[in-house]
Amino acid sequence: MVEKTEVYVDTSAFIAFDDRSDTHHAHFRRLFSELPGIFTTSLVIAEGHAWFLRRYDRFRALQFLALIEDLKPLKVARVGSAEQAGATRLLRRFSDQDLTLTDAVGLHMRQERRVGTCWSTDVHLGLTGVKLVINEH
Repeated sequence: MVEKTEVYVDTSAFIAFDDRSDTHHAHFRRLFSELPGIFTTSLVIAEGHAWFLRRYDRFRALQFLALIEDLKPLKVARVGSAEQAGATRLLRRFSDQDLTLTDAVGLHMRQERRVGTCWSTDVHLGLTGVKLVINEH
């Protein structure tokens, strides 16, 4: 049985929270200071690690992984063949958009879990009608 959570967290939200130079840093620091039930995917964690590795260095990428480990209420969903198949269907449905597989998996899993809110700065994550918190500040 899938545990219902309140918020899906995308890579861009983790980056904004962890990177002081990000335009949305203060907004996401506030959001992460009072955590509701949150979940993300293993692909988001991989994407975030790669972003910090490319933008900064190995040390900063490892710091990002330590941040993820310390977010105790965070649930990290693994991505299996069913999630990938659902994401592929969404990629085909939104073939006019520049969605990554990570984005599509997030869209699919939010629909499966009936999550109404997404922490993201990426407008693509609102394609299925989910509320993006970036539009609230």
